Amino acid sequence: MSERPGGSPGEGPEFGWLYGRPPGADEPQAPEATRRIPVQPRPGPSSQSGQSGPSSQSGPPTQKMPRPGPPAAAAQGTGPRPPAPAPAPYAPGPVPPAPPPGRTGGGSWARRLRRPRFWVRTVLVLLLLWAVFIVAVPFVTWQNATQVAFEPDGDRPGDQDGTTYLLVGSDSRRDLTAAERKELSTGNPKSELTDTMLILHTGSGPSVLLSVPRDTYVDRPFFTGKINGAYGRGGAPLLTRVIETETGIRIDKYVEIGLGGVADVVDAVGGIRVCPVERLKDPLAGLDIKKGCQDVDGPTALAYSRSRKQSTFGDLERVRRQREVIGAIGDKVLSPWSVLNPVRWWRLNHAVPSFFAFGEGMSSIDASRWALAMTRTGSGDNLTCTMPVTDLSASTWDRDRADPLFKAIIDDDTSAITKQQCTPNGIVR
Repeated sequence: MSERPGGSPGEGPEFGWLYGRPPGADEPQAPEATRRIPVQPRPGPSSQSGQSGPSSQSGPPTQKMPRPGPPAAAAQGTGPRPPAPAPAPYAPGPVPPAPPPGRTGGGSWARRLRRPRFWVRTVLVLLLLWAVFIVAVPFVTWQNATQVAFEPDGDRPGDQDGTTYLLVGSDSRRDLTAAERKELSTGNPKSELTDTMLILHTGSGPSVLLSVPRDTYVDRPFFTGKINGAYGRGGAPLLTRVIETETGIRIDKYVEIGLGGVADVVDAVGGIRVCPVERLKDPLAGLDIKKGCQDVDGPTALAYSRSRKQSTFGDLERVRRQREVIGAIGDKVLSPWSVLNPVRWWRLNHAVPSFFAFGEGMSSIDASRWALAMTRTGSGDNLTCTMPVTDLSASTWDRDRADPLFKAIIDDDTSAITKQQCTPNGIVR
């Protein structure tokens, strides 16, 4: 290492202050500007007492080195440049807000799809939308439901425990087009008969679904003739009065379904399964079906529940098949797929106001209770019966068996009904 003036290696003018050389010593020549080290002055003890200058008790004062200038200035021998002004104090800019915990902000869709939280939220949103749809569809369709007056004038049975519904299947063709009447083989478009009459009682005991034969003969001052003609003569109020007078049972709620309603509801649930006990071929009803269990569509199910002339038991066998069709529809309605499938759920609810009419004062809650009770008929301890009759003509009721059956419904004591009183075809064999 070469020696510089000053006596020791590295004791050049620029390092003299480091080895205790007093300031102001002659400097032969300006050092290379690039080798100067700028150092900020440090206050000595005297600065703390308000005095300036070097301290007598400390070493030489800290020398403030100038900021090195450009090499060209040093080459020209202009000497050290004056100290550069102190840099401006650091002023931090605005700090962006920190993202909330658990979120990194932004990100591509591929990254989001890999996050479990994204899928959890998606599933929750879909479940919420599905629940709203399930609740909203019946509410919306109910706004279009038709309500009819059914309560008769005059004396009626008093209030009774439980709830009794009268379900009427009208063969009215007024709402059917010519093409629909041809497809369903409905015949006379002016017909106003009620070939289906069902009394449903729900209460503290097993529910009871009781079929009333269409050919029952009634002889009353306000009506004389077959019971299925009361609807055509006086509408729902007269039919209700006839039923109440003949049975002593008070009708609390009324439900009416048209011919097209059965076919539409069956198609809405994707068809049903029926089990004919014999081969049936009835051109008048448009039915041609083999013996044994099989899946059928709406028009076939309607024909199956209407045909009566080709059966051994005539109308008594028909009312049994009507209850079979109702039970099969109930099985499909209660199927989870009917609720999980939005298309089926919409079609099923849409069929209700199109082909059903409800008695005045019946709310959507009442209709839901009726529908649920209908779907449970024939299951568990629940009973399905045909009105006790004396013979195959079904024109006369067997009062010895019918009256105790009526009393059990009136008293809401349906567990007391016997197998002789409640039979599939109304006849004891």
